[in-house]
Amino acid sequence: MYWIDIMTLFPDTVGDVLSESIIGRGQERGHVRIECHQIRDYTTNKQNQVDDYPYGGGRGCVMQAQPLHDCWKHICDTHGERVHTIYMSPCGKTFTQEDAKRLARSYDKLILVCGHYEGVDQRFIDECVDEEISLGDFVLTGGEIPAMAVADAVCRLVPGVLPDEECFTEESHWDGLLEYPQYSRPEEWNGRHVPPVLLSGNHAEIKKWRRKQSIIRTRLRRPDMYEKLTFETKQD
Repeated sequence: MYWIDIMTLFPDTVGDVLSESIIGRGQERGHVRIECHQIRDYTTNKQNQVDDYPYGGGRGCVMQAQPLHDCWKHICDTHGERVHTIYMSPCGKTFTQEDAKRLARSYDKLILVCGHYEGVDQRFIDECVDEEISLGDFVLTGGEIPAMAVADAVCRLVPGVLPDEECFTEESHWDGLLEYPQYSRPEEWNGRHVPPVLLSGNHAEIKKWRRKQSIIRTRLRRPDMYEKLTFETKQD
């Protein structure tokens, strides 16, 4: 079983989203387990305060190290080991499919930390965090959305969550290409038709068409990815 613990101020919201659809079924079948932990439960003050003003001045508040650390330590003690810990941060490395592969293959447990306000005390990061991850060059009000995205991307790669490997090896970003266009019934909709090759039943030609469309789409939409491609076959 692959286990993900999420440290958050909004455990019900995060837990509800990750209990639906494919990831929800993966949990029901015992392939993955996602636990959300309320950081406020680990405060030592009566107000359940988790933040305070930053040293040096400035707007907003910073999440304090103590409740974060105590929540993190409780999770690690429960597992009986230090767990690879990721802080969802706009200062982190941009998350990619390669990171999802790495996390799914290298670990069987993860802790995802959701920050809020102006961030978290750097001392907690230095003490407990193994890496920082960002979804991109933008800022959100909290780390819950990035944590859910990372959890979803990693869990769907866990064996048994999806029916077979082709469910993700044929998708965008798996091998450096964007996915080819997809079509379903009916054959004609609003004057637009399904490409004839997909109706031909010739699987070799369909495979060739899909490969070509992936290459073309990547070149047009993501020239940065296209520049990194290495074509090894004459057909490509």
